[in-house]
Parts: sequence; C-alpha cells; structure tokens
Amino acid sequence: MIGSEIVVLIASGILVGIGASFTGLGGGFLIVPLMLFMGYPAQKAVGTSFLAILVISVSALIAHNKLANVDYKLGILLGIGGVIGAQIGSRLVEQISTVNFKKIFALILVALASYIFLKK
Repeated sequence: MIGSEIVVLIASGILVGIGASFTGLGGGFLIVPLMLFMGYPAQKAVGTSFLAILVISVSALIAHNKLANVDYKLGILLGIGGVIGAQIGSRLVEQISTVNFKKIFALILVALASYIFLKK
C-alpha cells in the first residue's frame, strides 16, 4: 500500500465516520463502493467494510451513549437477529460475482434512496 492510498483511506474513513454517526447507516454504503472503485473484489470489499464498520460503530456508540441516544434493549434484540442474518449474507455474497454484486448493490442503494426521498 502506497502513501497516497493510505491518506485516501484515512480521509475516506473520516467522511464515513461522520456519515455513519450522523445517519446510523453504518458506513458500508460508502466503504464498499470506495473499495470496489479501488479494484477490490466484492467479497473482500464487503468483509473489510465490516471491520471498518465495527471500529466506527464502537466510536459512534460511545458518542451517542454520552448523549443518551441509545436504547440498549432494542439494539441488542436487533443485534441478535443481525448475527443470524450476517451468517446467511456472508455465504450468499460468496456465490455472486463482483460484476453482479455491483449491480445488486446499486439497485439496493437506489431503492433505499428512492424510498427515503419519496416517503412523506
């Protein structure tokens, strides 16, 4: 990894951290496209994104906890379901090529953006 790539990754991490902490979206919607743009295969982009999200999420949890914005019971229940879903999703992404993953990922982002934009 060259120096300029490290600077881009750290700068991107700062932007993702701000976006993730502000929106609660975790940051994967920004990290995965960045890594795909940098030439990483979909499976590596998704897996690496989760490590980054873990670090960002812990930091955001600490900040939001200080502001009393955390419902621990709800978060734990959602997390339990998320653990099960993560095991299924990680196996599904292994079955999809990077080209097809990009298309599916883009459709999901467009659908979510449309929903949020059009919702009253």
